[in-house]
Amino acid sequence: MTPHNRREFIQGTGAAAVASITAACATTGRLAGANGRLGMGLIGCGSRGLSVAKTFKGTARVDFLRVCDVFDERADKARTELEVKAEAAGDHRRVLDDPSIDAVLIATPDHWHSRITIDALDAGKHVYVEKPLTYAIEEGVDIIRAARLNDRLCQVGMQQRSGEHYREAKERFIDGGLIGKVTLARTWWHGNSFHLQKVPEGPQPPGLDWKRFVGPRPWRDWNPAQYYNFRAYLDFGGGQITDLYTHWIDVVQWFMGEERPKAAVASGGVYHYKDGRNAPDTICVLTEYPSGWTATFEATLAPGLKGAGVEIVGTEGKLEITRSEYRFTPADASKPVIAGRAARDLTLAHVENFLACCATGARPNGDVVFGHNAALTSHLGNIAYLEKRRIELDPLDDRVLPV
Repeated sequence: MTPHNRREFIQGTGAAAVASITAACATTGRLAGANGRLGMGLIGCGSRGLSVAKTFKGTARVDFLRVCDVFDERADKARTELEVKAEAAGDHRRVLDDPSIDAVLIATPDHWHSRITIDALDAGKHVYVEKPLTYAIEEGVDIIRAARLNDRLCQVGMQQRSGEHYREAKERFIDGGLIGKVTLARTWWHGNSFHLQKVPEGPQPPGLDWKRFVGPRPWRDWNPAQYYNFRAYLDFGGGQITDLYTHWIDVVQWFMGEERPKAAVASGGVYHYKDGRNAPDTICVLTEYPSGWTATFEATLAPGLKGAGVEIVGTEGKLEITRSEYRFTPADASKPVIAGRAARDLTLAHVENFLACCATGARPNGDVVFGHNAALTSHLGNIAYLEKRRIELDPLDDRVLPV
């Protein structure tokens, strides 16, 4: 697209256009891989990327053929642990140029997600990309378009979508009407250690391509904190809001059947960790929905508080749900509390769903559209925090309404 046509396309998108792009292809093309196994590449060999890659490998249905990272040390570690024979790459395009690669796992910092995902889809690869799908709202429709036009899967790593106890709770209490009219969904995630990574002091390590790490973001000289603890810097991600709220608001929007908020407000700041970070260490977000309910998110990195979960409150009771269990408490105290537990690891279930869809061509549980919508809601929270005002979303588009 020319810049002019791309701008017109984005300006004409939003809820209606996403639905149109999605309807254009009900299923994706099958891609089973050689001998029924997928040849995969790992792009982004940090702790999360390597962990999910090991989950893929543990299914015995995947062969990792290439790995890629800007830091040789991490790439070499992944290459050894995944038993990859080919040389590691520093440029993701080297992985995508390999015809033996059927699918890629993308686990880079957020600011690279869009470019690498689109490149992979355009190269004919299926994609499993860690959340958040996007670094900025406007990237989402471009990724959806690439997935649909290339007839490829794009699963976003929001693994709750594949959790049986999540599906059970939704069907029983939300869809079944036991909860009544929902007015409030509370979410929280306190003390997440990924936002407090230890930063080694010293010069830039040999074998670390800092220029490529910075990539599309404004240039700055080597900064170890911004590399090792990138989630604490808004040039490389959205802090706790896009890293953590994206998980929980996806659950809430899925349960409620309402994927787009109409407005957001937020407040917080860097109150405790005066270490140079500019993503708030304490944040509260409220997102309001057209059908008449509000979702909230609160998070702090302060050492005094730990825990994460979702609580959906209705006129007939409340549903509390985490990655391990759920608990429904009726408003009528004479009625019994109903509880349930997760049957298996959520990431494994999500990986297996992706692999099954690669074989059948069905849409995955964490489809790219859901990933876009969850990230969009989170981005609204960050915009509200940064601009210190109520942010309203165009009901037919992905644009923030002017003041």
